[in-house]
Amino acid sequence: MAGVTGKRHSTTTAVALVCACAAAVLAAPGTAFASPAEPTPPSNGSLEKVRKEIERLYREAGTATDAYNAAEEKAEKQSEEIVRLARSIDKGQTKLDRLKARAGAAARAQYRGGGVPDEARLLLSDSPSRFLDGAGRLRQGQHATKAMLTEMSRTQADLKTYAKDASAQWRKLEANRKAKAEAKKKVKKKIAAAEKLESRLEKKERERLRKLEEEAALRQQSAWVDTGILKDAKGEATSPGKKAIAFATAQIGKPYVWGAEGPKSFDCSGLTSQAWAAAGKGIPRTSQEQWKRLPRVDVKNMRPGDLIIYHKDASHVGLYVGDGAIVHAPRPGRSVTLAGAGSMEILGVVRPDK
Repeated sequence: MAGVTGKRHSTTTAVALVCACAAAVLAAPGTAFASPAEPTPPSNGSLEKVRKEIERLYREAGTATDAYNAAEEKAEKQSEEIVRLARSIDKGQTKLDRLKARAGAAARAQYRGGGVPDEARLLLSDSPSRFLDGAGRLRQGQHATKAMLTEMSRTQADLKTYAKDASAQWRKLEANRKAKAEAKKKVKKKIAAAEKLESRLEKKERERLRKLEEEAALRQQSAWVDTGILKDAKGEATSPGKKAIAFATAQIGKPYVWGAEGPKSFDCSGLTSQAWAAAGKGIPRTSQEQWKRLPRVDVKNMRPGDLIIYHKDASHVGLYVGDGAIVHAPRPGRSVTLAGAGSMEILGVVRPDK
């Protein structure tokens, strides 16, 4: 899921669609004298249009959810980096203060010695052995002083670099906070539009709508199975794959909440990323990054534990459990459930433990 694909229909358009559908049915032959108190329910064809519009809105909400999750993940990493840099700056400043103190002590010692440089005092010595001994200490002192000055210079340069990097990370953090806020608005807008559209239907119509959703998913699943794709998909789950499946199936019944990654609720990629984390394998947080960064395998070679990525924009993901089924967190208003792996448009398959 990444940036929302576009505002092709507004809430007003969606509501107008329902009204227009109802009006068309009422105006059809045989319904002209229907009582206003008992309006004729929309036809299946009209409800199918509503179903597709609701599906579109929730898909766009899912895309925006992925954008939100991606921005949140980046913001967390940038915050951690800023903290690390702040610690480095503090540590470097302490070191610089210590070096400056040493340099100041050396300057005060020279002042107390009358301001005569060590080299001059050495030349004025009247003892050969003292001269040689002093020459050795002088060389050591010169090396130590040079090393101290070099260290001071390097520490000052490091502090400047840390400060520059911290400023850059802060700018990125602010940009991602804005991106997160914008994505959040889009998610809420799309969900609100879908909920408003569905809320205008009567109870029986909503039941019929749910039935149409199930029938559409079944048709797509049947068409996918009929291709014979499952005849080749005979791979067995690995030990980590079994752990991921066990985690995901244990979440069945928990509600979908956008941006959630457990333990009480999940969005689609929150479920898959946490399932594989439970299996001991860290994977990207969002379905788009899972698609981009995880190794890909042919659908015919998929095995239980693999992730199936859906839609052209990689806006949805489910965890394959075998026998042509996935466990996934569908959308707002639904709960984590089992579904046909081919009941949605498959983009491809990725393998976390390849």
